[in-house]
Amino acid sequence: MNDDIVRKPPARRLGQQAFVLRHSPDGQDELHVLLVDPVYRDGYTLPGGSAEADEPPHLAARRHLETETGLVLPFRTILTVDYVARHQYPEGINFVYAGGVVTPRQAKAVNLHRPPPNIRALHWVPRYLLDTVMPPDQALRVHDAWDAWEHGAGRPLLLHGTPVPVC
Repeated sequence: MNDDIVRKPPARRLGQQAFVLRHSPDGQDELHVLLVDPVYRDGYTLPGGSAEADEPPHLAARRHLETETGLVLPFRTILTVDYVARHQYPEGINFVYAGGVVTPRQAKAVNLHRPPPNIRALHWVPRYLLDTVMPPDQALRVHDAWDAWEHGAGRPLLLHGTPVPVC
């Protein structure tokens, strides 16, 4: 093992985000994506956050999704990976996981969930409104994840070379 890497690991933020959809509540055949409105930035973003030390990334995404929205979903597929150069925040890589389409009961539970203090509100947003409620980089990330989800282009998450089990 390279001792330099162990003593001083690279300073890079690894974000884990969840892409979760529901059918339009008005009965139309339209999907809406679940977004959070964080207090620490302008505009909406996908639910998620960083992993703790030794926490598998998909479990970090699951933990953040549950804390922020009340949903508990398994994550086995990565829809997109987004590199973010250092500007306002440290350099980072964001992984977006497929959460699938939730049931009406799950969507209702999200609407009743009280998010943590760092989240103003939760929103279900149709694709055509993403560019109006999200910063451009966040909207592009969600559009890319949506395209991957629609075309079945996600990649399986591997842990030590093995696909993660459903949990």
